[in-house]
Amino acid sequence: MDSLIISEVKSDQSEIYKTFFMRGLIEDDEKFRISPDDEMKEDFPTLDKADSFTLGAYLDGQLAGVVSFERDGAKREKLRHKGTLFRMLIAKEFRQQGVGKKLIEEVIQKAKTISDIEQINLTVIALNHTAKQLYEKYGFKVFSVEEHATKWKEKYYTEETMVLRLQ
Repeated sequence: MDSLIISEVKSDQSEIYKTFFMRGLIEDDEKFRISPDDEMKEDFPTLDKADSFTLGAYLDGQLAGVVSFERDGAKREKLRHKGTLFRMLIAKEFRQQGVGKKLIEEVIQKAKTISDIEQINLTVIALNHTAKQLYEKYGFKVFSVEEHATKWKEKYYTEETMVLRLQ
């Protein structure tokens, strides 16, 4: 794990990001609320700002995982205390190697440096037990459950919304 490097993925690297993320959406289509077709129409997920960033985990120089974070209240004063962790994906060949842990640790540390961020929210497909256990390990707690939140290939999926209070 000595060769794991976490660094910001900028919007000018969107092609590398999109190729990586698209592969994950195809391989793990039941674990995301976005489809591959949706992703093809999407812009880069964040704004290259202190309160809107995407991180990449590079293991031996290869992109192994990504996660994004943004302030909820970028345009709404009453929501500015919240941020959202989203689009977390670890490539199958790099799972169970601590990549996800390092990405979450870095998001939490960066979020703590952002003025007025008091909590981080995220949404996870309930059947994604590995991801949910990882989030719980860092103190995230479920506060909402939505049955039939997504529908993919004629099957419904439940989503759980989790929160980590930073203060």
